[in-house]
Amino acid sequence: MTDLYCVMGHPVEHSRSPWIHARFAELTGQALQYGRRLAPLDDFAGAVAAFRADPAGTARGCNVTVPFKFEAAALAQQNLTPRAALARAVNVLSFRDDGVHGDNSDGIGLVNDIRVHAGVEIAGSELLLLGAGGGAAGVLGPLLEAGPRRVVVANRTLAKAIALVQRHAALALAHQVELEAQPLDGVPGTFDILVNATASSLGGGEVPVAARVLEPGALAVDMMYGPAAAGFMDWARNHGAVPRDGLGMLVEQAAEAFETWRGVRPPTAPVLAELRALVEAR
Repeated sequence: MTDLYCVMGHPVEHSRSPWIHARFAELTGQALQYGRRLAPLDDFAGAVAAFRADPAGTARGCNVTVPFKFEAAALAQQNLTPRAALARAVNVLSFRDDGVHGDNSDGIGLVNDIRVHAGVEIAGSELLLLGAGGGAAGVLGPLLEAGPRRVVVANRTLAKAIALVQRHAALALAHQVELEAQPLDGVPGTFDILVNATASSLGGGEVPVAARVLEPGALAVDMMYGPAAAGFMDWARNHGAVPRDGLGMLVEQAAEAFETWRGVRPPTAPVLAELRALVEAR
C-alpha cells in the first residue's frame, strides 16, 4: 500500500506543500504520495477521518493550514508535542497505532530559516513579533528557545498579546529572555529582527507598525510569500531593513514534518532555491 500524506485547509489549492514534499521524496528516495485536501469549514474532523479511510493507500499524516490549526490541536489533544501544546495550534498530524499525534513545526521552521538561510543569529538579539493569533502563537516558543535578549509581542488588541506572553512566561524565564506585550502603536525601542505574523499582508493592508522600530539593517520577515508579501518587503527595503518573505519558513517547517513522518531529514537549500525560482517566475 502507498503511504499517503496531504495538506488540508480551506482554501488549499494555492498550497506549495505537494511540490515541496514531492521534491523531498525524490531527494531522499522515499516512496509516498502527497496531495491537497479541501476540508469543509464546519467538519475538519470528518475530513481527517475521510482521508484516513482513503482506499488508495495508507494515510500516515497531513499538514494543516488555515483555518484549521486550532481544530487540529483539539483532534490530537491527547498526543501533543510540548511546543504544540504551548502554541495550542497544530500544523502537523501523524497517524499512529495509538492515535492521532500533533506537532507545530512553524516556529522551528522560522528559526531555521532565519539562522541558516538568512544567516542572522537570533541569540542576543532584540526581536519584535507582530500579532498574537495562531501564527504568532506557533512561532513564539521556538523563538524564545533560540535565546534572544528581548522579545516584544505587539498586537492591535493588547489583551491577546498579554495572554500570549503570560502563557510563554515560564519558557522565557527558563531561557533568560525578557518578554513583554505592547500595543502596535506604542512599541518602545528598536529591533534587530522583526517578524510579521499578522494578516495585514493577506489583506493588502499597510504594515501595522511604525518604521521607527527598525534598527538600520534589521532583518524584517513576513510569514507570507509571493505577491502577498510584496508590500511588506517594499516597506522594509525602503526603510533600510533587509526584507525576507516566508518561503524559507515554509520549506523548513515542511522539512521538520517530513523528518517526523519518514525519519529522514531532507536537504532544504536546493529545494528553497528551486521554489523561489518558481514563485518569482510567475
